[in-house]
Amino acid sequence: MSQYVFGVDVGGTTVKLGFFDVEGNLLDKWEIPTRTEEEGSHILPDVAESIQKKMEEKKLSPDQVVGVGVGAPGPIDGEGVVHRAVNLGWGTFSIKGTLENILHMPVMAGNDANVAALGEMWKGGGQGSTDLIMVTLGTGVGGGIIIDGKVLTGFRGAGGEIGHIHVQDEETESCGCGNKGCLEQYASATGIARMAFKKLAETNRESILRQGKISAKTVFDAVKQKDSLAMEVAEEFGKYLGDGLSVIAGVVNPETIVIGGGVSKAGEILMDYIRPYYEKNVFHANRNVKFALATLGNDAGIYGAAKLILDMR
Repeated sequence: MSQYVFGVDVGGTTVKLGFFDVEGNLLDKWEIPTRTEEEGSHILPDVAESIQKKMEEKKLSPDQVVGVGVGAPGPIDGEGVVHRAVNLGWGTFSIKGTLENILHMPVMAGNDANVAALGEMWKGGGQGSTDLIMVTLGTGVGGGIIIDGKVLTGFRGAGGEIGHIHVQDEETESCGCGNKGCLEQYASATGIARMAFKKLAETNRESILRQGKISAKTVFDAVKQKDSLAMEVAEEFGKYLGDGLSVIAGVVNPETIVIGGGVSKAGEILMDYIRPYYEKNVFHANRNVKFALATLGNDAGIYGAAKLILDMR
């Protein structure tokens, strides 16, 4: 009898769901809206209903499903308990217990960035490595650390919060987390645009960036055209991220560093700015790390969530 698994990636706007066989082949994927009203109380029942509908459609009996893996924002500990996910309206409760009570099948849950890292290790840019750091450069900076094939969760599920390591003492603006000088303020898409605005305001130098909307994409497009001001922004970005990754590497000794998120669409040029600073500062035993771009895109979360549940077997 064939066995299957569901992977669920809960985002602030949509929930992505994937239906996999146990070898990790994605057989079907779809999305449902994330209903965050009433403290997010509809989200997991909606997920359960969507999975049940898919099981009916595929004519699956419950004993053909190994279980359901879930990735969601916020700290989620090894027991599947989320400790507040503000943008979903969630307080502290067990994702695992709640979904198991509805579906009557095994459930595992983890932080979305950690789960995405697991997905990239399994079927993406980190394939073949069991020790890796994944950094996700999007609106913020997410991260996941995999050691010996397992997600580093930490005591309260806050392991791998790469975006909130402190990298700048002189910062006067606050990060979204409330602290000042977090990596997220310089290496995220928002942070790159912020640095570009600042640099443009400080000088009258000509730059392609003065011609239109400023975003991480337009900055790296300008870098590719050898725009000197954009290259300075990229240099600053590379220094903060390279230095930050060298510190983390000194603790976890990765084989591979995977760069994902929207900013990673700039491609290999990112590595030209990150790698020199990483190699300059890192402990010699970590110098020959492999840098790779994430390859699963928005599907990393559903792949990783499926892997979470398969690792239980």
